[in-house]
Amino acid sequence: MKDANADSSQKAKADIPSTWNSMAQWHSLQQLDSAYLQKVDELYFGEDFPMAVRHYLSSWIESQDWEKASRDVSVASILFQNLLENLDIQYSRFGQESESFLLQHNFRSFKQNFQATYQDNPREMAFIISKLLMEEKNILNAVLLAQEVQNLQVQPNPMETESQQDVQKKILELKSKVLDMEHHVKSLEEQQDEFDFKYKTHNLEGHTEQERKEEMRVLQDLLNKLNESRKNLLVGIQNILAIADALLVSLVREELVDWRRRQQKACIGAPENVCLNQLEQWFTVNAECLFHLKKILKKLEELCAKVTYDGDPFKTERPALQKRVDQLLTDLLQSAFVVESQPTIPLGKGPLALRTNVQFSVKTRLLVKIPEMNHLMKVTAMIDKDVQQVRGYRRFNILGTNSKALNMAESTSGSMVAEFRHLTLKEQKAGCGGKGSNDGALSVTEELHIISFEALFERHGLSVKLQASTLPVVIISNSSQQQSAWASVLWFNMLCTDPKGLSFFSSSPVATWPQLSEMLSWQFLSVTKRGLNKEQLRMLAEKLFGRQLSYENCRLPWARFSKENFQNNNFSFWAWIDGIRTLVKSYLEDLWNEGYIMGFVSKGKEKTLLKKQQHGTFLLRFSESCKDGAITFSWVDHFPNGKSNVRTVQPFTKNDLSQIPFVEILRNFQILVDENVPENPLKFLYPNIPKDDALWKYYAENDADGENPYKKYIKTKLIIVTSDKSNDVQSAQSTDTINDSLATPDCPGDALPQSTGCATQNEEAPPVTEAMQLTPSDELVNDPWLSNIFPQNHIDLDNTDFFHQDLDDNSVYPVGIDSSSIEDHPFTSEFFGSNPLPTPVTTVTTPTHFNAVGYDQSPLLLHY
Repeated sequence: MKDANADSSQKAKADIPSTWNSMAQWHSLQQLDSAYLQKVDELYFGEDFPMAVRHYLSSWIESQDWEKASRDVSVASILFQNLLENLDIQYSRFGQESESFLLQHNFRSFKQNFQATYQDNPREMAFIISKLLMEEKNILNAVLLAQEVQNLQVQPNPMETESQQDVQKKILELKSKVLDMEHHVKSLEEQQDEFDFKYKTHNLEGHTEQERKEEMRVLQDLLNKLNESRKNLLVGIQNILAIADALLVSLVREELVDWRRRQQKACIGAPENVCLNQLEQWFTVNAECLFHLKKILKKLEELCAKVTYDGDPFKTERPALQKRVDQLLTDLLQSAFVVESQPTIPLGKGPLALRTNVQFSVKTRLLVKIPEMNHLMKVTAMIDKDVQQVRGYRRFNILGTNSKALNMAESTSGSMVAEFRHLTLKEQKAGCGGKGSNDGALSVTEELHIISFEALFERHGLSVKLQASTLPVVIISNSSQQQSAWASVLWFNMLCTDPKGLSFFSSSPVATWPQLSEMLSWQFLSVTKRGLNKEQLRMLAEKLFGRQLSYENCRLPWARFSKENFQNNNFSFWAWIDGIRTLVKSYLEDLWNEGYIMGFVSKGKEKTLLKKQQHGTFLLRFSESCKDGAITFSWVDHFPNGKSNVRTVQPFTKNDLSQIPFVEILRNFQILVDENVPENPLKFLYPNIPKDDALWKYYAENDADGENPYKKYIKTKLIIVTSDKSNDVQSAQSTDTINDSLATPDCPGDALPQSTGCATQNEEAPPVTEAMQLTPSDELVNDPWLSNIFPQNHIDLDNTDFFHQDLDDNSVYPVGIDSSSIEDHPFTSEFFGSNPLPTPVTTVTTPTHFNAVGYDQSPLLLHY
């Protein structure tokens, strides 16, 4: 397995460059893109060492030690003589090929130049060749480095699809055939020059009639061969165009369509690879080959102008081929202009949900790299360009710099992009000086709009109008509409594959549970490192559709997802999910990533799970009745008489968690058990993980004195303490009956949970009596503020004079001191003076944090 992984990793470095080790260096250079081939051309631009000699003698040149020869004159002299011999051999080969007349002539000139230049100093020639070979290696290394950097930036899909493999084969075949075609054109040109030269010189000298007939026969043979070569070349071009056409179909109808769908899914949180580098490489190679064919056809036109004859195929077939090349280039360029990054506003829930008068960014990209077009193509943005006028449909203007040039500076990979970073939308006025209004059948968050972009490509005799459009966007004017706008974005991109389906919400299709469950999981995966597991999705499906054997065929309409109230609450299913997602992202991400939050378990299921576990086992779940998201924990107590009891604290909202981490609440939660000793009842995280083993790495670290930095804060705010008399605990059966009969909400702000024998917010709290025998914990007694009230560690409540005062939140607080001392305490000055007291933070009160605790008389919660 290790070797297989190593091989796979090595293969991922680069597809084509990975084969260079087994290739001749010169052959490797010929496989490079045009930008690197240009550097090779620059190496051999001068007359020091012709590229033709490098090409035809490449194997011999690369097998010699030119670096040693540049230092040793005797070695250099031997290599120089060998070079001249190889030139003679190649000259003889050309002599055997009638179409290589010019190459033969050129190699004779090369030998003469080498003798004149390097005969007396062969070391100079060795140094030049050695330097050229080194520069070639540098070019190859630069390509390898660029490929490795790209692989580090974007992890490629380890498994290529069959379609992608087919595209790669066509790319390689196309490049190979275009390269061969270039050689055929050069050979044809040499063949035509030979015919032209002999034709023009055959009457210059006197010949007998027999000799003239022989010359005419030779010329006729040359013309016939030329005609046949021209026909074969045109057939070759037609074959290349067929490959380019098939490649374009694969790119546009398969790969590009697949990328657009992946982009849609990525916009709503899916972990999709939307990198365009591979597509750009394929589009660019196809375009380069077609532009090369365009030049070849232009060259054929020049050859036809020099030599033509009756039935010349260049005259009859070349124009049709030229037209076909132009059409393929037009189709390719128009398809290659895309929106790489969809419109996004800062601090929004995601892309495609825009807000008036708030800047948004969007990026376009041309998937064909054309360096000479850098900064020459202007891109202009507009909105709802082709949308018909419909009553109630709002209209908008794009403000800001809505025109920008495609350039290579804004892309790390040198791509042709135009990124708009400071565009804003402003609603048009709809007559009588007022703003436009949406009085149609759709709500504002169901109304879809499209931002489009236009550019003009003018190069190589082509003039092509380019157009690209965003996915439909939702435009709101108030931040309170963000949640509904994002719901519309989710629903559209989950179900619709038509990027211009602006009337989608006029008759929105239903979503199947497999579609919906996948999308819901993405919402959590996009803001954390973990989506929803199968059990969590099953719990959600049960809440939506009831208990069923399978949810595969269940369907949910748009109204039930985003509009209708969910489970007798005053908010929708999506509002509930979005509130939980926001809570997890802001305050619970670590616990969520670890998989410690069960999340969507119902109260009834919670009891069934916990009662089977050992004493002190607790689980974490979300509130079912809080719109903005809340989390709670429940634990199980087992008693010697075989009975068990499940307890649940009132959920903690974002207001509570913004004061102290949820992990610290779990760490320091306490109740008063026998003899009024504080104890944390949370022992094992469900199913059987010791609490500290699970949570220790998220605990606040101790300060220099070994103190928990939250200790002071906790002492005055959030530790929860209650008396717990085991002989007062009701049976599990009685507790379940109480819970099921009450069925109260569990989120502060909606309503407080009720419990047997406990005062609710609308009832009068029972007085504190001697029977309760509340004893403060040691930490409470040591509090300097309370030391004036409780001078001894053991407090006898019989001798303490209590009376009760109802505060704004209907909680009950003991008062036996001067009111001014309360106002000076940091706990009361912060919470009583400037803010309403949060429900989970009280002093002595009825158990509003417990749901059906099961006491015969009201226990007390002490938060300090």
